[in-house]
Amino acid sequence: MLTLNRLKICSDTLMPASEAPQRWLLLTSSTGTGHNMRAASLTHWAESELGGRIELRTHHVLEATHKVYRFGVGFYNFIQRRAPWFHHVYFNYLEIAGMHRHARRILGKDRFTSLVADYRPHRLVSVHAHTNHGFFDLAREASDAGGFAAPACMTYCGELFAGYGFSRHWTNPRADGFIGASEEVCAAARAVGTPLERILHGGFLLSAPFYQSEAELDASADALARELKLRRDRFTLLLSTGLAGANNHSEIVRGLADSDATMQVIALCAHREDTRAVLARLAAAAPRLTIRALGPAEPPRMAALKRLASAVLARPGTGATSEAIQLGVPLIHNGIGGIMPQELITVQYCKQHGCSLVARTPAEVVAAALRLKSEPALAESLRASLGAARPAGRPADIVRWIAERGAPANHAS
Repeated sequence: MLTLNRLKICSDTLMPASEAPQRWLLLTSSTGTGHNMRAASLTHWAESELGGRIELRTHHVLEATHKVYRFGVGFYNFIQRRAPWFHHVYFNYLEIAGMHRHARRILGKDRFTSLVADYRPHRLVSVHAHTNHGFFDLAREASDAGGFAAPACMTYCGELFAGYGFSRHWTNPRADGFIGASEEVCAAARAVGTPLERILHGGFLLSAPFYQSEAELDASADALARELKLRRDRFTLLLSTGLAGANNHSEIVRGLADSDATMQVIALCAHREDTRAVLARLAAAAPRLTIRALGPAEPPRMAALKRLASAVLARPGTGATSEAIQLGVPLIHNGIGGIMPQELITVQYCKQHGCSLVARTPAEVVAAALRLKSEPALAESLRASLGAARPAGRPADIVRWIAERGAPANHAS
C-alpha cells in the first residue's frame, strides 16, 4: 500500500501539455450529501492541479440509469430525514441484494454504456459504494465493443471505519485503484485481495478552504465574527444541518435556554425558513443566548464557521466529521432519532481515536455542550485527539495518483 510520504510525483511529468486532455468520468449519487461533496472536491483539485491537461464529467449514475434506482435514492434520503433508524433495514437489504454488483443485472445499463462509448474516459472514478463493481464492468464492455482502451477504474472511499455499516460494495479487488480516507478502510480493501500497489491511503477529499493555513483560517473566522457581531472569546456552539435542512435546532435551543447557559449559538438552517422563524422567536425569549440562524453556507464560509466555533454538533456523517477532524474543532455527534449503519462506523472511528462526544437526545446535546463549555481540559483533549486522527494526505496527492496510474490491471476473474 502506498502512503503519501512515499508518493512524490511532479505533476508536470504526468501528461505533456501537448497531449490531448485526460478524460475523467466521476461516478456519484445524491444519497446523502457526502458523495456529491467529494465529487465536487475532486473536480476542483483536479482542475487546480492539472488545468487544461484534464477534462472531467460528473455523472449521477444511479439516478440517471433507471427509474428504480432513482426511486431508491429518493427513498434513502426520505428515511434519512424522517426515520434514521429504518436505515438498518434498508442498508442490510442493499447489502444482500447487490443490485449493482454484476453488470448483467443492472437495469437500464445501455444508458451507461452509451455514455462511456461517447465520452471514452481514461479514468473512471467512483465515490459511491454502489458504483464499484457492475458499472466498472460495463465500462470495460463498452470499451471492448467500441474498440478503445478501457478506462482505469478506481474508487475513492471517504468512509472512516470498517465493520457493520461499511458496505461490502466499496471494495473490489479487480479495480485498478482504491483510495481510502483512513488506514482502516485501506485495510478493508487489502482484506478482499486488492494488491498493495493499487491501494493509497490518501486522506480526506475536502474543499480547498479546509486546507488553509492556521493564520488564514483565523483571519476568516475573525472577519465572520465581526460580520455576525459575535465575540471570539465566548463559547460558540455551531448547530449543523442535515440533508435538505433536516435538524433538531429548536429542541436544542429550548434546552439551552432552560439551562440558563450563556453562550453563542450559530444554527445552520439551509433553506428552512420555518426553522429560522422559530429560532428568531426563541432568541427573543432567551436573552442569555446570542443566536444567529443562517441559510446555506458555501465551503469558504463553512470552514470559517467551524473555525469560529468552540464545538460543532453534526450528524455522524463522514463529511462533517472529516471537516471537524481537519480543523480540530471539538465534535458532538447528533444521534437524535437513531444512528444509521453508515453513521455508526464514523462514531466507531471517533470512539477508537477519542475525538468526539455522542448525544442521542436534545437533553444530551445540551449536557455535552455545557460540559465542553465548563471543562476546558476536555475540549483541549478532544482537539489533541482530532489532530492525531487527521490523516497526512492532501487532495492534490490523490489527484496526481489517479492521473499517473498506468494501464488497467488484468481483470480476469
